[in-house]
Amino acid sequence: MIVSLRGRWSLVLGASSGIGRAISLALAREGVHVVGLHFDTAERADGVADLVTELRGYGVQAHFVNANAASPATRAELVPVIAELTDGAGLHVLVHSLAFGTLVPYLPRPGYDGGIARRQLEMTLDVMAHSLVYWTQDLRAADLLPPGAKIYAMTSAGVHQKLPSYGAVSAAKSALESHVRQLACELAPDGVAVNALRAGVTVTPALTRIPGSADFVEHGADTNPHGRLTRPEDVGEAVVLLSRTDSSWITGNTIGVDGGELHAAAGAWRRPPAKADAEAEIRT
Repeated sequence: MIVSLRGRWSLVLGASSGIGRAISLALAREGVHVVGLHFDTAERADGVADLVTELRGYGVQAHFVNANAASPATRAELVPVIAELTDGAGLHVLVHSLAFGTLVPYLPRPGYDGGIARRQLEMTLDVMAHSLVYWTQDLRAADLLPPGAKIYAMTSAGVHQKLPSYGAVSAAKSALESHVRQLACELAPDGVAVNALRAGVTVTPALTRIPGSADFVEHGADTNPHGRLTRPEDVGEAVVLLSRTDSSWITGNTIGVDGGELHAAAGAWRRPPAKADAEAEIRT
């Protein structure tokens, strides 16, 4: 059954930019209150304040906290706040959109002092994958994941497509998808759905930090059947669409939000030329 989202609550981990920001805005437009967790420097404070103002402009509450989402202390501090804000009703949506990891290759090569260190690899896995499990554990223990709640984890096609400096992040996304499947099974008796959303190539601050991302963006634009890259707003719309139900029957999946990009790339798809170009080719 389709339900209204108005008046419900969400927690977005990684809410201040990119896909997390777009999801926060999409939920707010539907009347969903947003608790946003972000980890930003002081120079980004104005941008975060502007986002909070924009969210509240939709008539919802927006409670943002600047802290490390992978820290146990952050969870210990924020979970009781969520219980108070929601008056014990809990969250309808939990979004895990944390893009903080190392982009160091596994083995030494020119341009790098050395290969990846143990602490870098463990940090990347902890932030981008394992933290989903810890947040879910603490929220469930506090009875803040009621029947009908939805958990979304942001993954990427990098799970399958190896990039020169993406090894640690790729491993983290693989672990994240595995966590999603396990949590989906364990939370099924509670009526809570857990899914991973695999966005297509999306120009975000996280993407631009990846070495060689410009070539990756060009390839994505060339292969996507829609003739454009995925936008953060596309992912926000998907979260809203999937959240408009209290059913937990769609769960344990990795759902592509990429306009068919991954499958087109696997089949060596190239977009047909524009009509005028095609006619020119025929004439010649």
